[in-house]
Amino acid sequence: MAENYDVIIIGSGPGGYVAAVRAGQLGLKTAIVEREHLGGICLNWGCIPTKALLRSAEILDHSNHLKDYGLVLEGKVSADLKAVVGRSRGVSARLNGGVGFLMKKNKVDVIWGEAKITKPGEIVVSKSSKPVVEPQHPLPKNIKSQEGTYTAKHIIIATGARPRALPGIEPDGKLIWTYFEALKPDVLPKSLIVMGSGAIGIEFASFYRSMGVDVTVVEVLPTIMPVEDAEVTAIARKQLEKRGMKIFTSAKVAKVEKGAGGITAHVETADGKIQQITADRMISAVGVQGNIENLGLETLGVKTDRGCVVIDGYGKTNVPGIYAIGDVAGPPMLAHKAEHEGVVCVEKLAGLPNVHPTDKGKVPGCTYCQPQVASVGLTEAKAKELGRDIRVGRFSFAANGKAIALGEDQGLCKVIFDKKTGELLGAHMVGAEVTELIQGFVVAMNLETTEEELMHTIFPHPTVSESMKEAVLDAYGRVLNA
Repeated sequence: MAENYDVIIIGSGPGGYVAAVRAGQLGLKTAIVEREHLGGICLNWGCIPTKALLRSAEILDHSNHLKDYGLVLEGKVSADLKAVVGRSRGVSARLNGGVGFLMKKNKVDVIWGEAKITKPGEIVVSKSSKPVVEPQHPLPKNIKSQEGTYTAKHIIIATGARPRALPGIEPDGKLIWTYFEALKPDVLPKSLIVMGSGAIGIEFASFYRSMGVDVTVVEVLPTIMPVEDAEVTAIARKQLEKRGMKIFTSAKVAKVEKGAGGITAHVETADGKIQQITADRMISAVGVQGNIENLGLETLGVKTDRGCVVIDGYGKTNVPGIYAIGDVAGPPMLAHKAEHEGVVCVEKLAGLPNVHPTDKGKVPGCTYCQPQVASVGLTEAKAKELGRDIRVGRFSFAANGKAIALGEDQGLCKVIFDKKTGELLGAHMVGAEVTELIQGFVVAMNLETTEEELMHTIFPHPTVSESMKEAVLDAYGRVLNA
């Protein structure tokens, strides 16, 4: 007889495990099915380990500029690649075990295997086709490996996404990498081509450049980090190029020739000319696609669009009792969006009152390169495209006391307001620790704060965050320190 649950979640990434935690908190009998590793791609191969690598790179960069801070170190600081990668994997392993603990704490059963939805309210779990990566800590008793049939009134798909591959330039794990191989290189390449300049591509380009690698970035669109405000990305590009990175925009990799120990990329530039670039390795960072295969969605008639499951603001699909959250449900493909969607989905299906649908317009984006980039809401170009009458404010970190003291004065805070209502439409930042600052604007937008309220908020001095208030003041002709 099939074991019955209130909620079954397929996938234990940020969206899946957070949804499971919330369901457990609400007293719902919950199970989560995982085929490979608790925490999903983000914890094991994405958000967390890349930030560990980038932290090592940041410290290395600072140590090689100690004279700028009046400090002297005899000899040059160098990187131990094996130790850097080992630290990154250790951070992931620690958090991987933490997810298992959270499942136990919230009375969530974890089933190892691959799930297929056979009909609304029923899944069949088969043996995983991938080797299961168990937590380093002892497995809690609620984690089991049991193939079979399970039923639930509500089934949530949280299977995430995987790297997208371009025809003819498919990653091979040796010369052409995805982020999997880029996170665990056996040796440090002397030269590297990064195809794609979204968050994944730029973060790896930044890391490898800090490690002393000759890095070339190729982006098909006119600007790097195309989803960001063009003024911000121009500043970021200037700083990345100052660090020695070569960047081609409005260019595409037409083909790749593989050699014994490297590749030659034929890069077609905006003028139609072909430039050949040779490197030891290439990273393919041209986006990700949802894991919608082998779930039984086609048979059930679950609607999909461009490789992702179609949902409403509460995670509902067109088939009653089946939901989707996170990357598999489409952009923005960000861990924090997945977590929020998971909570909203569970609270709605549990019947809680006043559950608000996910507002994708208020999902912040962060890129952890050097310099960091962070944003929320509309870019200036998008606001104009939508016909909004706007006010734009800017404040340079070159006029911020804390940024100057940190030796991080190359940055900008930019805000966009509706001229008539004072509504904050967007905020865009580049510079030191802006990924930690952007939440201030996210909170402001969520509370529907106006420019008057922001201008009357007291920011601590000296902090980089003061640039946020100064940018608001600038939008209304009241800037104080510029």
